Amino acid sequence: MITTPALTPTSRMLTWCLHLLLIALLALAAVRAVVDGSPRAGAVVATALTCGVVYAAGPLLPRVRTSRRAAAWWLFAVGVAWLVLLALTADGVWVAFPLYFLQLHLLPRRQGLVAVIATALAAIIAFAAHQGSFVPAAAIGPALGAAVAVAVVWGYQALYRESERRRNLIEELTATRAELAGAQHEAGVLAERERLANEIHDTLAQGLSSIQLLLRAAERRLPDNAGNAALYVEQARQAAADNLAEARRFVIALSPPALDNTTLPDALERLCATISARHRVAAHFRLVGTPVPLPTTHEVAMLRIGQSALANTVRHAKASIARVTLSYLDEHVTLDVVDDGIGFDPERGGFGLTAMRTRAETLDGTLTVESSPGQGAALSVRFPVEPQELP
Repeated sequence: MITTPALTPTSRMLTWCLHLLLIALLALAAVRAVVDGSPRAGAVVATALTCGVVYAAGPLLPRVRTSRRAAAWWLFAVGVAWLVLLALTADGVWVAFPLYFLQLHLLPRRQGLVAVIATALAAIIAFAAHQGSFVPAAAIGPALGAAVAVAVVWGYQALYRESERRRNLIEELTATRAELAGAQHEAGVLAERERLANEIHDTLAQGLSSIQLLLRAAERRLPDNAGNAALYVEQARQAAADNLAEARRFVIALSPPALDNTTLPDALERLCATISARHRVAAHFRLVGTPVPLPTTHEVAMLRIGQSALANTVRHAKASIARVTLSYLDEHVTLDVVDDGIGFDPERGGFGLTAMRTRAETLDGTLTVESSPGQGAALSVRFPVEPQELP
């Protein structure tokens, strides 16, 4: 396939200008031969017409637009027709200039340069033959035209490559910004959920609890014959108890999943116990180092990555043992999940692996996977620990 720059409005206009220039130069050679009464006027007109037809056929043939080999053969046919015209009239020299651009555009860089040099030499030699002598000044035109064509085409190609590089960079930055915005949104949602849970727990739930205690104390102090008052107090106390239960359900729902009233090591240990009880995989948990406080987003991310990794082990690895190790080191915390399953090719990992890596990278973490078919798998995620978080 031909790997040429995609046409823009400007490049389309330049292409049409090149077409018109070549046709105009062919027409000029034919008209001058007729006006000057050249004995070869008929042959010049026929050759110019043939060259124009061969040239016009190129853009109309789909094969020429899609195959570099076909384009080279078409360019060769145009060149042969031009050489015949050049042998008949010195005016064919001017057609060399648009041919330079064709050769540089359709041929690979090195071959295009060789073709331009050969075309310039042919034009210089033919012009000298028609004049009957070689004058150094006659070589300036074709040589200067070749140099200009090389500079223009190579400069345009360099600008196009730079433009493509910038476009790809902009697309990457846009995608990265979207991912960052998503991560910030998720972190904001988690932070807001945690704030609301704390607010409800510290205000509404505590207030309802106090109301319930006070109503219970009042109920005990009421005389036995105050039936209606006792009934109202009982109803109020029951309503407070019901709302307290509802508030606690809100707190549980808003708290980070699987980490309410527990720690990350406990949640991972419970996860391994659940996996071992429900599946044919013996999942073992090990804690290394002394746990330190981590941001809620980091703990949730590590728990989710551990859940995903163990889910992949259960579903795909055909493993009998999985080992989960949570390590609190001086400057980072690491979660390792290792199994003795059938392994896989990390380069062909699916959406789950991509999601885990994205989750880690959005929080300045790193995720590495080591595996090969038949050799089990090892996944490791690492997050930095800020100095002020150390005990």
